[in-house]
Amino acid sequence: MKQIFYIILFSLAACSSPDNKEILNRYVEQAKNVTIIRDRWGIPHIYGKTDADAVFGLMYAQCEESFERVERNYIEKLGRLSEVEGEKYLYQDLQMRLLYDTSAAIADYNNSPSWLKKLLHAFSDGIHYYLAQHPEVKPLLLKTFEPWYPLLFTDGAYIDTQTGGLQMKDMQNLFGKDLSSDVSVLNSTSFLKNELSASNGFAIAPSRSASKNALLYINPHVSFYFRTEVHIVSEEGLNAYGAATWGQFFIFQGFNDHCGWMHTSSMADASDLYEEKIIKKDSNFLYEYDGVLKPLAKKQIQLNYLTNGNILSRSITTYATHHGPVVGMRNNKWLALKAQNRSLQGLIQSWERTKAKDISEFTKILELKANNSTNTVYADDKGNIAYWHGNFIPKRDEKFDWSLPVDGSTSATEWQGLHDVKELIHTINPKEGWIQNCNSSPFSSSGFNSINKDIYPSYMAPEGENFRSVFAIKQLSQQKNITPEKLIGIGYDHYLSAFDSLLPPLFKDFAALPVIDPVFNDLKEPMDSLRNWDKRSSVSSVATTLGIFWAYQILSKRFYDVPENVLNDEVKLFTWYIQHCSLQEKFKALQDVITGLKNKYGSWKIAWGDINRFQRNTGGIKAGFDNDKKSIPVGFASSLFGSLPSFETVWHDSKMYGVAGNSFIAVVEFGKKIKARSIVTGGESFDPGSKHFLDQSQMFAEGKFKDLYFYKEDVLKNAEKIYHPGKK
Repeated sequence: MKQIFYIILFSLAACSSPDNKEILNRYVEQAKNVTIIRDRWGIPHIYGKTDADAVFGLMYAQCEESFERVERNYIEKLGRLSEVEGEKYLYQDLQMRLLYDTSAAIADYNNSPSWLKKLLHAFSDGIHYYLAQHPEVKPLLLKTFEPWYPLLFTDGAYIDTQTGGLQMKDMQNLFGKDLSSDVSVLNSTSFLKNELSASNGFAIAPSRSASKNALLYINPHVSFYFRTEVHIVSEEGLNAYGAATWGQFFIFQGFNDHCGWMHTSSMADASDLYEEKIIKKDSNFLYEYDGVLKPLAKKQIQLNYLTNGNILSRSITTYATHHGPVVGMRNNKWLALKAQNRSLQGLIQSWERTKAKDISEFTKILELKANNSTNTVYADDKGNIAYWHGNFIPKRDEKFDWSLPVDGSTSATEWQGLHDVKELIHTINPKEGWIQNCNSSPFSSSGFNSINKDIYPSYMAPEGENFRSVFAIKQLSQQKNITPEKLIGIGYDHYLSAFDSLLPPLFKDFAALPVIDPVFNDLKEPMDSLRNWDKRSSVSSVATTLGIFWAYQILSKRFYDVPENVLNDEVKLFTWYIQHCSLQEKFKALQDVITGLKNKYGSWKIAWGDINRFQRNTGGIKAGFDNDKKSIPVGFASSLFGSLPSFETVWHDSKMYGVAGNSFIAVVEFGKKIKARSIVTGGESFDPGSKHFLDQSQMFAEGKFKDLYFYKEDVLKNAEKIYHPGKK
């Protein structure tokens, strides 16, 4: 009984807000085991006696930089955004409640191994200690951060929620009578994350590198400030550097003293929608499965939302089959989702890969098969490079089309376990000596058709090529004696390869125009500008402005007969689009751009950098752009057009300001000692008054990386501040 009492007492202490003196003293004692060294760029290097101490310090440091972002991510995962943002987020909250089960996360916490429970409590304690030391920081909603919270958030990817192709109209069809709220926020969020987000990962083998050491290029494309640059070290073998997603206690993309990993988002099918055959009997719903009627599980979900300063509630009745929650309705059929959006194994895998010492250990960690959303590009100090396309991939009967909802009334459509890691599309030490993935086909990871696609099921890799991958393949296949500087140069090359497909048909049609045609005279000078363009975006280029705005006009046209086989292949899709535009449509689009530029700026000869800008005015979640405040011209462009350095923008008056794309970027050389360089968007700090708020902004725009301090002697030489959590 005494042992049970102490377990309960410890659990209550860990889960309570830090207003108890005894609990606070415990935090103070743990903080003594943690040293945070902020270097000359403000990057926190966290040294703990144990792994748990390092996690405690990491969460404290994250809160120092942006508690708002730490809290925001858990408000979202808990399905409570409507309580702070209002009714328009109700659909998003409902989706989160359906897909992220808090009772399952609590059960996983209770079943966690003791070493993981220590990390989970350190997560909670580090945040609570920060709040206790900073009473001026007022949480929007979450007064406590339970140790089971990270088990809702086990994947650090940008697009981590697997929905099996669920569409917002599916949810509206089912829940519209209960939720009549605006879904524009969710639709725009989905568009940004699925259409404009992208990433590049490159690995170079010793046979291609100048130093004969393996190289890794880490280039996630996410919304700006989605992650923070950090270094965590312990006396228990932890020594990981890279990007951590706010509120998570592991390095998602980065490296340790032996190996590095870069994740790119994947279209590998990790979830499925099932069309359920529903029968209503009396007041109950049943579903048919193999000829037998089964009752649906029923659950009430209460959604709270803010309106006019008050919190109101709506109660939603939800159902589930053995496949999973019923998430929508299409063609008058209920859709149940089978997925694994969070798991105990997922969090274990995310942590353990940061401590892998070689490719054998890394592969063994992959065998947990819990990463459901990303691919992995790998390099290590033994000279190995590797690529795995996806990780959690269910086995399925290939006679069914898994890109569409499948029949849920038969056991023939059940998953048949998971594919082993050796069965995944992968390559280890390819003879070509390099690997690339740009959210593109894995079959061209080391050059076109470098992996035989015929031996893999189609659901493993539905994606085709995109213009970034086409250009990366061309560059990497030609390069030898690659240095970190050369690799940065490739990653920051401004060539827009989409125009290799888009412009030739325009030029051909224009060349056929009679010189007496009025269109010829109207467009001759702009066409000359486009013909003379090297297809590289730059701050001084007028042709970049013309080309990109013209391409947006072409791509904005709605075609309803696009062939299914080109939808997942950007190169084929763009080619199809331009081939199905008449010459009148091509010319009209360019004339509209010229007219629009003249009306807005007084001339069509507008340099790209005059419009395309980087600005950071506030450290808050919501960016506030102001044309009257300082901004920086940016020469690169959207990844949509093949730009390897991605810069996705929103309009504000007469300018476009970056909101997503290149974020934390690093190049790592794995020799006898790690050599690495990195850059982040703007700077490490979220305080506009800090010198680290904008100190990397110009370097970010120019592709000039800072030296990265990995070894403690280098960290100390470049230390700006050394302290324990809770101390100034």
